[in-house]
Amino acid sequence: MTTQQLTNQIKKKQSFLCIGLDVDLNKIPKYLLKEEDPIFAFNKAIIDATHHLCVAYKPNTAFYEAYGLKGWKALEKTINYLNENHPEIYTIADAKRGDIGNTSTMYAKAFFEDLGFDSVTVAPYMGKDSVEPFLAFEDKHTILLALTSNQGAFDFQTKSVDGIELYKQVLETSKTWKSSENLMYVVGATKAEYLANIRKIVPDSFLLVPGVGAQGGNLQDVCKYGMNDSIGLLINSSRGIIYASQDETFAQAAAKKAEDLQMQMKAELKRHSK
Repeated sequence: MTTQQLTNQIKKKQSFLCIGLDVDLNKIPKYLLKEEDPIFAFNKAIIDATHHLCVAYKPNTAFYEAYGLKGWKALEKTINYLNENHPEIYTIADAKRGDIGNTSTMYAKAFFEDLGFDSVTVAPYMGKDSVEPFLAFEDKHTILLALTSNQGAFDFQTKSVDGIELYKQVLETSKTWKSSENLMYVVGATKAEYLANIRKIVPDSFLLVPGVGAQGGNLQDVCKYGMNDSIGLLINSSRGIIYASQDETFAQAAAKKAEDLQMQMKAELKRHSK
């Protein structure tokens, strides 16, 4: 999916919501544990209830890898279900990969070719030759960790090197890489005050913004400082939506939470268009 197609979906649905499918078997409704594949059963119910309210889904692969082969199979079934039934949905493998040369190429093949994701999150710490193999895939996006929402982000990302904060150097340097037009960036919603500076460096890029909801990020601030003329935002919410209820009405409860966010996003889009 191209960024223009993604923007078109955002305008059509009046939503830039991304739903994180981070499935913890200890948190899903107990009756689903009787299913042959409880992870996929949970995901399918969430997708069926919310796909009209969001433009993207983001499974964090750790929640699947933790369950071994069964978990990986559930991830495969989930992405196949999305690609076959909702091809208009943008898919993100939140895998946070990053290694050099052929290793990165193999990671990229795993998520782009074998599983069929539209994008994958990648850590930039090892530099250009760890990211460019992902960028080489046509019509796919690499979402670079730029400024994350966790407390530990201050350990390195905001430290100054030669008077320039490291996250700014990451952004500036990444623009020089081959096929950098295929880059998006992760910027945590809890770092909304940094968004104005980030937009000065990458004014046209899409930003994936986690941290709205359970982590305390503010949607209005993110839109105020992060939205560009092409919207350029994907706001992720995971726990706040998918675990809205733990009884048999969990999918409906998730849809209600998603709808609440979608309505706020609709208002922000209207405000931005004035």
